[in-house]
Amino acid sequence: MTTPDPRQELIAQATADRSKLESRDVIAAVESVIADLDSGVLRVASPPSTEGGEWTTHAWVKQAILLYFGLRKMEKIEVGPFEFHDKIPLKKNLDKAGVRVVPPGVVRYGAFVERGAIVMPGYVNIGARVGEGSMVDTWATVGSCAQIGKDVHLAGGVGIGGVLEPPGAQPVIIEDGAFVGSRVIVVEGVRVGKEAVLGAGVVLTSSTVIIDVTGDTPRESKGHVPERAVVIPGTRLKKFPAGEFGVPCALIIGHRNANTDRKVSLNAALREFAVAV
Repeated sequence: MTTPDPRQELIAQATADRSKLESRDVIAAVESVIADLDSGVLRVASPPSTEGGEWTTHAWVKQAILLYFGLRKMEKIEVGPFEFHDKIPLKKNLDKAGVRVVPPGVVRYGAFVERGAIVMPGYVNIGARVGEGSMVDTWATVGSCAQIGKDVHLAGGVGIGGVLEPPGAQPVIIEDGAFVGSRVIVVEGVRVGKEAVLGAGVVLTSSTVIIDVTGDTPRESKGHVPERAVVIPGTRLKKFPAGEFGVPCALIIGHRNANTDRKVSLNAALREFAVAV
């Protein structure tokens, strides 16, 4: 059994009673948690230890982020010709970390970006994690606490939602090798499996119905896109008092080949299923 982090109890006490934020011990605990998130020592959610397992969300780490907002004061931040007014500083030492951030891309302190990742003029919020070799393309946003795996491509304008509250709620998770097409929105703790492909304009919330139409009969699910699934936007009819109207859903129309190289497989999937990116 893993020994609990000694900071957990202090953070739990301060969460229950905000007056404890004046304690030096609590302040030190909160600031050290955010520093550990920034360096990658800690993460908001941990991947499963076994194949097919579930991710583990660390609520106390999210609580520390919320407390950090309470500790910080508004300040002016000047970066060359740019001026910001915020509570959270920007991430530093990107060159030493081997991370490319293209102006005016922003990575907030308390987010961890692995070596070899690229952030175009997009945004990565506190508590988030972006894996090695991943691309956060132009105007894509990675919300607070979101977990982006290795070799993931978030295309232009993608919106990965933040899930900071409630602390126990699972963040949005995009697993290794996934391709997320232009203007896709993934929010409310949805998990996208390894090497899945989301076509342009797909919207996934916790209540979005995901329909697998690759078999003889449709199979419905919510909240999770299976590994290597190829997904496009869809609609289905629903009756309302005023009549019958189409409501959004997501359609699984195929699967990437697991036996080929990821890039080759991705290109083949896009061509075979005519998926817009």
